[in-house]
Amino acid sequence: MALTHSQTVIIGSPAAPFTLPDTLTGQDVSLSQFEGQPVFIAFICNHCPYVVHLIDALSATAQQLATQGIATIAISANDAGQYPADSPERMGALAREKNFEFPYCHDETQSVARAYGALCTPDLYVYDAQHMLYYRGQFDSSRPGSGVASGQDIQRVAAQLMDHEPPPLDTTPSVGCSIKWKR
Repeated sequence: MALTHSQTVIIGSPAAPFTLPDTLTGQDVSLSQFEGQPVFIAFICNHCPYVVHLIDALSATAQQLATQGIATIAISANDAGQYPADSPERMGALAREKNFEFPYCHDETQSVARAYGALCTPDLYVYDAQHMLYYRGQFDSSRPGSGVASGQDIQRVAAQLMDHEPPPLDTTPSVGCSIKWKR
């Protein structure tokens, strides 16, 4: 397992538009469907221990964010040919098992992950209602084998966003497995 940290992206950068298939519903999901709405975008996968550690808390946090008017979109860009656990079929099965109430999209070409500069799973972004980057960083300070995932950092940032506070400048990068790029 290659431990990777998310990279710095300039706060205020626009979200890259995309349309990807949701492995839960089979419908296409576009960022433009969430026009005028803040969005939490989570690059995750099925097999990374860092994602497995926080997946239940991620689902619960997404439900809580929805009550605040913040949409969640999860995306897996891993090479499913080399990592069958991250196939669209298994992604959909995980989404059903974990009661995702948000899209879990498959980035087959990996072009969306590249457009966002995503490097690891999880790699997490919060965008404001104009889809300008408000936060990129960790879910919380827990790690596999060290603490219980709570989503504390994402929840704090979401509250700040909804209270119209300026974006946080001192953030901790997300850490996890590297995205499994196609050769």
